Amino acid sequence: MDKVLLKNLRKQDKYSKFFKEWQEQEFKDHPDEARMLTELESLSKNIGMREGFIIACFDYRNLGLAFFTGEVESVTGYPESIFREKGMEASFSMIHPEDREELFRFQKIVFDSFHSLTISERYTYEFTYTTRWIHRVTQEIIWVTGRVKPFIIDSQGNFAVDLHVILQLSTPPSIKSYDWNYSYQKEDGTRAFVSKESPEKRSIKLTKKEKEIAKMILDGKESKEIGELQNISINTVGTHRKNILKKLKARNVGEMIKILATYDF
Repeated sequence: MDKVLLKNLRKQDKYSKFFKEWQEQEFKDHPDEARMLTELESLSKNIGMREGFIIACFDYRNLGLAFFTGEVESVTGYPESIFREKGMEASFSMIHPEDREELFRFQKIVFDSFHSLTISERYTYEFTYTTRWIHRVTQEIIWVTGRVKPFIIDSQGNFAVDLHVILQLSTPPSIKSYDWNYSYQKEDGTRAFVSKESPEKRSIKLTKKEKEIAKMILDGKESKEIGELQNISINTVGTHRKNILKKLKARNVGEMIKILATYDF
């Protein structure tokens, strides 16, 4: 049966194609990589792998699994050999079909948000997810939650290898499908946080002038005062406000202000 599964996985490139952008980073060597992976393996053995607990590392240079614990087989029903042979393809084959679309959308969000940061901010980046796996043998739905950090960032700031700490949930969560969030520490020391429920913060593209006016709106300034400070007419302020409202997809001013309060200028 394992040979049949491997044969099928070899024929497909269903999932790894979503990660081509990761693989195309111009990677540089990391001098401590071998030591770091060795220490991770020792650590995983020392802490003792309890039931339903998995540590794994995706390697974006070859879209494989650089490391994973043996618990993955008992939790998923997929033999270790499958993960060693087909890494990313095997890992995403077990994801519930209804969760895959959001998962692949989120990986793009992770890639874009990570590479928009300064090098020091990248080292503080982390994300979490909650998703459903389908056990290969029993077809049981298994809910898991994972916390992920960059494990190896090369000298050019490329995200080469991540580190997943995954826990099987004993009871289904309140959510119904793939959920996620990411965060990082900004240069000023504050923590930025974005979740699936706050998509405005990662997708809105305001012009420089719109950002200036948006900040003034948040400060409670009226259109007349904004016009005076910006040296523009009140009608021009009104046009900017309408454009901001449209970009935020807000239905009214109150909703616009609520969204702006979560926006990372």
